[in-house]
Amino acid sequence: MPEPTPAPAAGAPASPLAVSRQVLGAALGATQVPMALLHASRTGAYVVWVNDALAQALGHAPQDLVGVDVLGDPRVRPSDPDAARAVSRGPSTHPVVLRRRDGADVRCVAHVSPVPPGLGVPGGTYVVAVQDLTAELTASAEHAALVAEQHRERQSLSLIARVSDLLMDVDEPHGLREIANLLESQVVDRAHFFLYDHGLWSADGLEAGHGGAVRHHGPSGRLLSRCPLDPVGQLLSGARDGLVELDLTAGHPEGTYSQWLSGRLAADGPDAGDRVLVQPVPGRRRTVGLLVVRPHGGGGRAALGPSERTVVELVARRVGLSIDNVRLYDREHRLAETLQRAMLPEQAEVDGLDVWTYYSPNADDAQVGGDWYDVLQIDPETVSIVIGDVVGHDVEAAATMGQLRSVVRSYAFDITTPGPVLDRVDQLFGGMRIPRAASMVYSALRRDGAGGWVLQYARAGHLPLLLVRDGHAEQLRGTGGRLVGFGAGGRATDEVVLVPGDVVVFYTDGLVERRDRSLRDGLSVLEAVAAGITAQDAAGIGEDLLSRLADHPEDDVAVVVLRVPGVDDHLAGAVSPRRRRWALPSEPASIGRARHAVVRTCEAWEMPDAANAELIVSELVANAVLHGWGHVALQLYDTGDGLRIEVEDGNPTPPVTTDGHPGRVGGFGMQIVERLADWGWRHSRGGKVVWAKVRPGSLPSPSRRT
Repeated sequence: MPEPTPAPAAGAPASPLAVSRQVLGAALGATQVPMALLHASRTGAYVVWVNDALAQALGHAPQDLVGVDVLGDPRVRPSDPDAARAVSRGPSTHPVVLRRRDGADVRCVAHVSPVPPGLGVPGGTYVVAVQDLTAELTASAEHAALVAEQHRERQSLSLIARVSDLLMDVDEPHGLREIANLLESQVVDRAHFFLYDHGLWSADGLEAGHGGAVRHHGPSGRLLSRCPLDPVGQLLSGARDGLVELDLTAGHPEGTYSQWLSGRLAADGPDAGDRVLVQPVPGRRRTVGLLVVRPHGGGGRAALGPSERTVVELVARRVGLSIDNVRLYDREHRLAETLQRAMLPEQAEVDGLDVWTYYSPNADDAQVGGDWYDVLQIDPETVSIVIGDVVGHDVEAAATMGQLRSVVRSYAFDITTPGPVLDRVDQLFGGMRIPRAASMVYSALRRDGAGGWVLQYARAGHLPLLLVRDGHAEQLRGTGGRLVGFGAGGRATDEVVLVPGDVVVFYTDGLVERRDRSLRDGLSVLEAVAAGITAQDAAGIGEDLLSRLADHPEDDVAVVVLRVPGVDDHLAGAVSPRRRRWALPSEPASIGRARHAVVRTCEAWEMPDAANAELIVSELVANAVLHGWGHVALQLYDTGDGLRIEVEDGNPTPPVTTDGHPGRVGGFGMQIVERLADWGWRHSRGGKVVWAKVRPGSLPSPSRRT
């Protein structure tokens, strides 16, 4: 290091000033703060001395830096060269970039201070302290990166939470499209779901046909799971997991899922990109679909960042579990409904009586319960009607109900008197050691030869029957009895003579029992409602009872309405209502199927006004498909004096007509129904039922109208 002043002669005592300069020079050379001395002239600012700290920081020897012009050398780049040239007499600070010997740039701050001339210090001398900003900038960058990562994580968590909210209604017609839109708004450029179930199809919702969507089937049948040239097929078969990059321009083997999916995506247009990523949508046991995403950045090699990949995988897994749950529930519901319908009888034709039956379970899990009914034509002069209630709302209750029904049927054709029938049921029921308690009413009706009927009945712990005659309702309590299986023998048989116009209502406690009132009050309400009903057929009476008493049932409901026709009405001497039922998918094609079903049924039953019935059922099913959701059920009844049409869907919102209101959208179909039929609606366990009774000859056939 060059000394600011000459060293003292050898052996000469050091002066205080000379000692001070030596100490100062040694201290500046030993400090860890990079420092340099500059001498400014008209031609430049030259380095006259550097300490070891600065030389080491730049990777040069000290002598290599002495003489460097800091305003002209390319290894020194001030952020503001003009300000660096015009340094004032006072201290100043200048951002500067220094290039190391290895070519790396080091961002620094140079603190420049002029040294007062004198005592051997020439004018224009400056001392420079160099501050390396690498550590500070690295820490700042790391902090910014951490903040950005935390922000992305919060966004990802927020997106997953919003996806979870949307999955609450995953069976909504456009539920999957909304989730895809959410991914497109925050994570990827494009997203689309494809569902797999006996074929692959593009899906906005869980079921094809929703919202007018067209179902595009991919290959069906055996998967090419072992073919390495069909990565999409491997995903669907479970032979491969994780994201798969799919080149849409590659030549995939004919008939493979990769070939079909590439063609389907390429048909979306040139903005689809050349490559996409395919994420399997896993269910519990198998892949239920695919989530296809196109990352931001165009059609080159598709790639996702770690957080984006995590979001896509989590969304796919949550969607897969939700789809699996919906499908599992739907399968269980169909299985339970099949079991339930198989155990309950299709109403047989009963000579000379108007009989209407109804059953609805109110179980949240299996959708099947223990309430039941049976209507049997024992012989031309004898009819048996049974209604019962097994404790519970599960499959075991349903199984007990099936056993009890079989037992009762086995004795009904041998013993026609109700009391002895129940005695035999008690014996067999107790011997079978069935763990569930049950109540029941068994009744037998016989013609009395004078146009009326004699009703004999026996009760086993069940609610009383209800007799409605001339606008007055009366409970038929008769002789009560213990629950089925607990009888001691000798059950009593009570009897009442029915005259034309009489109505007898058989029911279970779900029709009258509520949490906010006692059972006795419920029976009083039933009496009052039944006494005020003006309908003239059993189906109409039953519908009125359900609409007023069972709009929101808290238990299973079974109802049998028996009416003795009058000698002058259309049902006298006729058979009881014939019934047909269809389960239709919620898609536009069901409208045509329902119309054909009505036409064929009217022809088979030789009923007039088939054209009006066809138009009515077309409007009702169209409303169920367009405005409802879930299942669509169609039932037709021949009431003896006309055709009764019932259409059920999963939307509990009632139908409306426009009523001439200019701002109301829709409802014109119900105006047509209103002109052709008497109609109404009621809540059902799964949504609502809209019914219409065709008004004979109300309008000319649609084919004759202009």
